[in-house]
Amino acid sequence: MWHKILVGLDGSEGAGKALAVAVKLAAQSSAELHSISVEEKLPHYAATVGEVQESKQEAANYFRKLVAEAQQSARASGVTLHSHVMPGHEVETIVTFAKDHGFDLLVIGFMGHSKIFGRIWGSTSQNLAKLSPCTVLVVK
Repeated sequence: MWHKILVGLDGSEGAGKALAVAVKLAAQSSAELHSISVEEKLPHYAATVGEVQESKQEAANYFRKLVAEAQQSARASGVTLHSHVMPGHEVETIVTFAKDHGFDLLVIGFMGHSKIFGRIWGSTSQNLAKLSPCTVLVVK
């Protein structure tokens, strides 16, 4: 049924649940599976170049570990996960990537790291559901 699946990964519990569902769907439909993680901007008011470099290194280490764990989880189910880490705004970056690469399903967690509204539907997943060029599966 699905040919090309994209799953959003930010390291949150919701993203972990989304990954598990995406892996299962990819295995069932022999779909190509990709993940996308969006690296937000560097500190606005860095005092030194070293601060910027340190922040970039922390982000690189975080995403390297996140991707490795996700790929290992997919491999355990016999699925190859192609991972992408992109800079930018989460919604804009994911919507553009999904459109440019012809995905037919986007799988996202109900709530990621930002829990400003408590248990209300997260604004990032809500905006992705509204703006995505493909079918969106929001996993709770």
